[in-house]
Amino acid sequence: MTDALNRDSWLAALRQQVEEITPAQAIARQAHGALLIDVREDDERASGIATGALGISRGFLELRIEQQEADRDRPILLICGSGQRSLLAAEALQRMGYSKVASIAGGFTRWKTEGLPVTAGTIDSDAAERYARQLRLPQVGEAGQSKLGKAKVALLGAGGLGAPAALYLAAAGVGEITLIDDDRVERSNLHRQIIHADARVGMLKTESAQLTLAALNPRIKVHLHSERLQADSVERLLQGHDLVIDGADNFAARYLIAAAVQRLKMPMIYGAVERFTGQVSVFDPRRADSPCYRCLFPEPPAAADAPNCSEAGVLGVLPGIVGLLQATEALKLILALGEPLVGRLLSFDALGMRFRETRLRRDPECPGCGPQAIFEGYEDIVRWCAAAG
Repeated sequence: MTDALNRDSWLAALRQQVEEITPAQAIARQAHGALLIDVREDDERASGIATGALGISRGFLELRIEQQEADRDRPILLICGSGQRSLLAAEALQRMGYSKVASIAGGFTRWKTEGLPVTAGTIDSDAAERYARQLRLPQVGEAGQSKLGKAKVALLGAGGLGAPAALYLAAAGVGEITLIDDDRVERSNLHRQIIHADARVGMLKTESAQLTLAALNPRIKVHLHSERLQADSVERLLQGHDLVIDGADNFAARYLIAAAVQRLKMPMIYGAVERFTGQVSVFDPRRADSPCYRCLFPEPPAAADAPNCSEAGVLGVLPGIVGLLQATEALKLILALGEPLVGRLLSFDALGMRFRETRLRRDPECPGCGPQAIFEGYEDIVRWCAAAG
């Protein structure tokens, strides 16, 4: 009983220090520029939030408030479930120097009872729990998670690069992932293509990958194209996606993708591995300053100069590292965060454990993106790659 009285006395003292207002008064102040912050937890906000409110959990308010509002003279309104946590939050902001802070009496419960506008939560309770650590990043939050949920990513290849990329994109909540691969799982794949399993040897890689992704995150959609990317199918397979992750194991496919993304204005996240080294870059035709794949490789190298993994071998963890870097770049592009690897080639040496960055400039004479470039059809690209090999 004493504890309850102490708590009640404490709250009563806070009410003497912090202004309490009704939900109707909060609406009026919002209209005049006040910032409304919902300090409930992510899973609580999943069922709905006061329209116009910014969600910042009580435990992170002091850490994040300056990123959201540095002006300590702006009116700030705080709402929680019943009006108690918002009192505590208001007192904390006062101690930080915010001079015009108010708590909404009765909280969200009263807000709904009075029929005031509510916006449906952008995420449900399952998503709030599943993506909890990601949601706590102020650069992501509910708005960013919603972007991820609406994103569509095409992965060419469900092998060494596509496997780790697909796993982490699915785990992050990318809404739709399209896998393009016509190969079947072989036992020699398993030391690096960790999306597959020994029991699935002989199964189509796309179907095997789908089983793993569905077990990891049943919320996402996985589309399968168990076919080889060819001249007559490249635009059909890539169209409608936000970006494509290149996990191809041959140059003909890469040049087809490079031509298609130029025409579709779609970012291409390039990755390649050989023995103990790998490299990653982003080619984004939406940007005037971005080079394209053919600025880096105007012509395909001879087969002897660019052996694939089955010929040259590869350290099993290396495709994992490069694939994760590709997934990182994909998430950055979807969320519009940071500085993508546009105009930069990131090389990794596993033996020396070193990363090296090389600047890539757009080539004004590039046969792929230069002003004089002429597209004569995808079949022409296939014939040209065959002749060069």
